[in-house]
Amino acid sequence: MSTSTTASVSTHILDTSVGRPAEGVAVQLAARSGPLGEWQPLGGSATDADGRCKDLPALPEGTTHVRLDFAVEPYFEKKQADAQQDAPANRDSDATTGVFFPEVAITFAVKPGEHYHVPLLLNPFGYSVYRGS
Repeated sequence: MSTSTTASVSTHILDTSVGRPAEGVAVQLAARSGPLGEWQPLGGSATDADGRCKDLPALPEGTTHVRLDFAVEPYFEKKQADAQQDAPANRDSDATTGVFFPEVAITFAVKPGEHYHVPLLLNPFGYSVYRGS
């Protein structure tokens, strides 16, 4: 929860390739003060069955920039493994890892007292983000 001296962050992930929330994606949160400040890892969470991270750590006072790191490779590898039980290997997947985007890092500026909800719309070959509400 944000206060007048801090901002707060929440996120969720929708897998647009199946039109469902992405469950079990690890999300790490980092913050810094100023554009040249050192990134301070704050901890993380994982998405629940609704694709939401409900327990991301609070931001420290003075935070001006936030980074969300989404570890999407294990999520897509599990989806591919589940799909391959029913069908041959996906010919469009990357030959080495089977995942085109192994991670997604989103960096954004914040202001004290504001809440930032940053949804990730994800599919195997692309993603987009926006400031939600």
